[in-house]
Amino acid sequence: MLTEKDIDQIETHGLTLHKVYKQLETFNRGIPFANVITTASIGNGIQEIDEKERKQLEHYFDEKKDDLDIVKFVPASGAATRMFKFLHEFLESFDPEKDVFRTYAKKNPSEDLETFFSSLSEFAFVNEVRKKIREMYPDYKKSSKGQRYHYFVNAMLSEEGLNFGNKPKGLVPFHRYKKYATTAFEEQLIEAASYSAVKDDIYLHFTFSENHVDAFKEEFNAVKSRVSRKTKKTYHISYSFQNKDTDTIAVDPDNKPFRNTNGKLVFRPSGHGALLKNLNDVNADIIFIKNIDNVASQEYNPEIGCYKKVLAGKLLQLQSKIFGYLKKLEGDITLEEVKEIQSFVWNDLDVKDIPHGISAMTEFLNRPIRVCGVVRNTGAPGGGPFWVKNVEGQVSLQIVEKSQIDMDNERQRSIVNEATHFNPVDIVCGLRDYKGEKFDLMQFADPYTGIISEKSESGKPIRALELPGLWNGGMAQWNTVFVEVPLITFNPVKTVNDLLKKEHRPNA
Repeated sequence: MLTEKDIDQIETHGLTLHKVYKQLETFNRGIPFANVITTASIGNGIQEIDEKERKQLEHYFDEKKDDLDIVKFVPASGAATRMFKFLHEFLESFDPEKDVFRTYAKKNPSEDLETFFSSLSEFAFVNEVRKKIREMYPDYKKSSKGQRYHYFVNAMLSEEGLNFGNKPKGLVPFHRYKKYATTAFEEQLIEAASYSAVKDDIYLHFTFSENHVDAFKEEFNAVKSRVSRKTKKTYHISYSFQNKDTDTIAVDPDNKPFRNTNGKLVFRPSGHGALLKNLNDVNADIIFIKNIDNVASQEYNPEIGCYKKVLAGKLLQLQSKIFGYLKKLEGDITLEEVKEIQSFVWNDLDVKDIPHGISAMTEFLNRPIRVCGVVRNTGAPGGGPFWVKNVEGQVSLQIVEKSQIDMDNERQRSIVNEATHFNPVDIVCGLRDYKGEKFDLMQFADPYTGIISEKSESGKPIRALELPGLWNGGMAQWNTVFVEVPLITFNPVKTVNDLLKKEHRPNA
């Protein structure tokens, strides 16, 4: 199926022929749905932390952190396009020269549009947009209501305007304070000071799209002195891109390599699972993972920071026990000590398939570890914590996306509908072993997970392959603990109107 020219294109892209053939095999074989056994819940895979233990874990982390290498890892390559989806639709469907807004709104009722236009003055970006409007539309004030709305949205989203529609989400103004507005990027810097500072230094790693790096560097230079002055910390920023060698080949509906109008193969980014390679390249003892848009205004940072420390304290306590057990397993060990380790695995790591024998127990304990904060289910789209049986028949706690579950299967669907908790991507990771050496994270992913989705390219149907997601298949063979955290720690911005919630409005 592949020509010499195809092979040259594959190698120029940074892929290998072997990888591409494996991807084509996956399309033909298909990816089995996750076999969800039951939902995780409080007392059944999700741990509840009371006030006494919360304080103890927070204190434990504070005691230990200054001797650790700590990095906050923020996936930040997402564009803001979907955040403004209903406004892009308005630009395309409303003709400011012909349409009357009241008539248009009756024919095209939209609660999102109504909320947005009735709340313009409350958004952090309003002054910036008004300034751009004065440049682009001198007669703005003489225009009809519909024209003004159209001009506002066009000045905000279009390339000749502020181009928010093509900006990364992290660089859109989120919060407005008395003297300035802040982006999600700046809020991530400020928030980090409440839990990931080591003495006077804070290390953050952002994953960007390569074409956005200059814009992020410019933003950092613009806010650096303000942020450092506010937190009294020194910031160290590193960044990386989604590697081209993690891209996947696109196929047609018959699973044959898809070619564009120039006859060339088409490769696509393989989803956030590709960031496992980026995470693997970060050298740290502890890594906090949090999505770029999950920030609140700064008054909430003490409480949010507290629960981040709770998760990290929990991880360090578990890690301390695991390291001690691994050292015991290297030498002479009594039957009582073996039973103690098995009890720990059952009770503290929530593992029901307990390994037997010294080598099996050593192999099981000597893995990366993550403690994941989960929140009560609010109906938000995304994954959640479940008990899952893998292809080898082992049952373990996993984060599973709904797209990985066969929703046509009544039993599987009923389990999903019973889910009590949601994954907000609030994860603390331990990436070094008991000898202080860094794990190779690529060895702990599940190659049998992933997603095949139906897409389009130049108007033609294609099938696309996503690698195992970073926090589901990519971390499938990590030791995993789920801890309930309060909803205040989860403040994503999926649509621009989410910025009207009180958590995104300082002192609201």
